[in-house]
Amino acid sequence: MSTTSFPAPDHSPRLREALLAADFTVDGLLDLLGAPAYAALARSETVPALRATRGDTPLETLVRLFLLQRPVPAERARAALPLAQCLDDGWVVESGAAVASTEGGTAGGEVGALVMATVDVRPYGGPDGEDWFIVSDLGCAVGGASGSIGHGEGVVLGVGGASTTLAGLTVRAPVVSALDVGTGSGIQALHAAQHATRVSATDLNPRALLCARLTLALSGAPAADLYEGSLFEPVGDETYDLIVSNPPFVISPGARLTYRDGGMGGDDLCRTLVQETGDRLADGGYAHFLANWQHVEGEEWQDRLRSWVPRGCDAWIVQREVQDVTQYAELWLRDSGDHRADPEAYAARYDAWLDEFDARRTKAVGFGWITLRKSGSERPSVVVEEWPHPVEQPLGETVRAHFERQDYLRAHDDAALLTAHFALAPEVVQEQVGLPGAEDPEHVVLRQNRGMRRATKVDTIAAGFAGVCDGSLSAGRILDAIAQLVGEDPVRLRDRTPQAIRLLVEEGFLLPVEAPGA
Repeated sequence: MSTTSFPAPDHSPRLREALLAADFTVDGLLDLLGAPAYAALARSETVPALRATRGDTPLETLVRLFLLQRPVPAERARAALPLAQCLDDGWVVESGAAVASTEGGTAGGEVGALVMATVDVRPYGGPDGEDWFIVSDLGCAVGGASGSIGHGEGVVLGVGGASTTLAGLTVRAPVVSALDVGTGSGIQALHAAQHATRVSATDLNPRALLCARLTLALSGAPAADLYEGSLFEPVGDETYDLIVSNPPFVISPGARLTYRDGGMGGDDLCRTLVQETGDRLADGGYAHFLANWQHVEGEEWQDRLRSWVPRGCDAWIVQREVQDVTQYAELWLRDSGDHRADPEAYAARYDAWLDEFDARRTKAVGFGWITLRKSGSERPSVVVEEWPHPVEQPLGETVRAHFERQDYLRAHDDAALLTAHFALAPEVVQEQVGLPGAEDPEHVVLRQNRGMRRATKVDTIAAGFAGVCDGSLSAGRILDAIAQLVGEDPVRLRDRTPQAIRLLVEEGFLLPVEAPGA
């Protein structure tokens, strides 16, 4: 579909009313389809949903029209939508044929014109129960499963795992200005509109800006300032309190698919995005990205990422997954549908990917999250870690708390830590590991049941210290009591324990609290 034939948002409020009246929502879909068919739809498998929508209710009509992209009789569409207006605005078009319906649901079938959707409209639940709608290209509501190359290089994807992950990571504090770089169908801009006074969004693909505008309008959100162009180019030197981006981070030979391929060599697009953010982030502001990065022979991947962090910014970088270059190439060749092409053409493309990796001495590719905070500190906190284990989304509050703890540790030397008061985080439990019947455990593990769900091995001194921390006593007084119990020199214990305290605070097992009476 050309950009000139995209639907107009002018009458989106009336269409939104019709969708809500039919219960075309996340909850409505789950009730209609059932959990298995609903989950299959998220995998771009439509057969179970087709079987569940053989009736003629308005909700079934809307599911077939906007989610399954099947033609429906005009009379059924008229019962579910303000059809004349939707035709005028371009949300649906007549299929051109006047035939008996084969979609079922009416005795003897219907005879008349059929209408088809021009875009995919997918219900999406907001964090506080809002009923939103994400507009994307037909057949592209979920990325990575259907082979999107058939839709052209300018395809606009809808909701996927990457976009919901980024939305869950973002710190949701009230801000004046927010920027969504590479907005796509506008999911991040939609979230930002709930807590930002002004939202801007950029994208190299003009189709994406049209989809984002429709997503905001159909979801009842304020309009955003939309700019066509690459990365920060369209917004100049403007600064923002919040910057988010789910960029085209795939490391590929060339830039064949705009929605995923960065068009720069290797991981240069992600590096450029992160480095240029430093000048666009207002003091105290946050920036959140998803990214891929190369694991290069003879280079530590952690050092590579530390070099990306702009001056004046704290950073928390988490590697969630690593794939060797063959796995990575196969993943994205399947994403674009190349595996269904001529075997020789597929082999040639596969070979080109491996040539690209060989030329860059890339042995693997990492995927993860990058969060920046503009602190202006001369001693920035840059934490780069690998954490492939399950986490609990949303993580925005966990991210905010991480940087607050970094501020605390930066302001407190070891002596200050010993005079400070701490409390064990409420979700932390202790596990003792050892042989059955043994008098003492081999080691002790502290485990979080919320947020990052971390686990860390500690010695018996650290475990005892953490267990006593309830905010009533300073760290130094607790250590003195422990030294007396275990018969250890309290001075030596005070000297060697602050490092353990610092680690437990950094990872969120211990929380700084005000001293009683302070």
